[in-house]
Amino acid sequence: MHDPRVLLDPATDAVRKLARRGFTLDLPALEDLFSRRTTVIGQTDESRAESNRLAKEVGASAKRGEDVTAIRERAKELKARVQDLEEQQRKLAAELDEYLLGIPNLPSDDLPDGNTDEDAELVSAWGEPPKLDFEPADHVTIGEKLGIFDFARATKLSGPRFSVTRGAGARLERAIAAFLLELHTERHGYTEFNVPVIVNRPTMTGTGQLPKFEADLFRTGVADRELYLIPTAEVPLTNLHANETLAAEDLPLAYTANTPCFRSEAGSYGKDTRGLIRVHQFQKVEIVRFCTPDRASAEFEVLLSHAEACLRELGLAYRVVKLAAGDIGFSAERTYDIEVWLPGQQRYREISSVSDFGTFQARRANIRTKSKDGKRGFANTLNGSGLPIGRTLVAILEQNQQPDGSVVIPPALVPHTRFARINADGTTA
Repeated sequence: MHDPRVLLDPATDAVRKLARRGFTLDLPALEDLFSRRTTVIGQTDESRAESNRLAKEVGASAKRGEDVTAIRERAKELKARVQDLEEQQRKLAAELDEYLLGIPNLPSDDLPDGNTDEDAELVSAWGEPPKLDFEPADHVTIGEKLGIFDFARATKLSGPRFSVTRGAGARLERAIAAFLLELHTERHGYTEFNVPVIVNRPTMTGTGQLPKFEADLFRTGVADRELYLIPTAEVPLTNLHANETLAAEDLPLAYTANTPCFRSEAGSYGKDTRGLIRVHQFQKVEIVRFCTPDRASAEFEVLLSHAEACLRELGLAYRVVKLAAGDIGFSAERTYDIEVWLPGQQRYREISSVSDFGTFQARRANIRTKSKDGKRGFANTLNGSGLPIGRTLVAILEQNQQPDGSVVIPPALVPHTRFARINADGTTA
């Protein structure tokens, strides 16, 4: 959420910046709304001050035995005017908030132009895509031959875009999650949380999912309680500090959690209908950082390195790309995608997004900072996938497939799986 004064400041260049991401900012409409609200606030304060002055005058005049009828009548009129102005103020504040909640974050100027993944800019690459001397299979074919996937029964249970893993597949998923959490907590210094996966409207609003993406969310409720299933652990982890003031000296804070995530995948029908790439429910380990704005660039690099470390430890070839201004998420200032190589598709596919939100989310969730010298501000929030369990499983199966149909397990996972290979017949060794 934006400070309207910042958007209205010509130095911000908000109209141009938002146009880069395909959003048209009606600056005159915002200025009119902000001006009317400011005017009403001034009128309310003046009328309230006059009302308080008259109240004191009534008391003083009464003590002197003077006729206070006229003063009381004027005080009554002022009280009614204050109430009317306060109601106008509430309505204009709500209207302004609604307007501001629909405006996305300002993209960083260093992002390339464009609005598709083809406009992304290559930042770096790591590892060599495996050179297979046989026709590589995709993860669905591999998993079904090994007997570790059962998409037919998943569809029976819940419909399309759900999955069931079994045996070595389920154990491998559990191992990936355990490995990632240990990596982030023991080596990267994150605090692990177990958080609710059903949250309320203010929580979804704080990180920018509402009101913009309401149609894309899974919604439920109990009695009169309106609740939403989280699309990512970023939502509860960031909002842990909603309406709080953090000591600047305690920053950065680094949090992680492994949660189920729920996404409707609206607009994606016909894309990635097979397998684990685009499903309605999946597990993901999320990493979130809070810092002061002056530390944002450095913390972004730290966060990116932690997401990359996951893939390096697993020996999975990947590349990093800087997303175009028109392709970043609603709340982001900038986003780097990490794309893993999938031999079954002969292309890189996104496995992690690392984003810097500036103070955008903190303003929406009211997450403030205060330093020892009394300086106040809003926190800078950042988050990344570190990593989604399903897509990591996809990459392991495809990059580590063998000519005989078996799959070799990355050494980093063996202490968690307690097997080093899934044989072609589905047994483990």
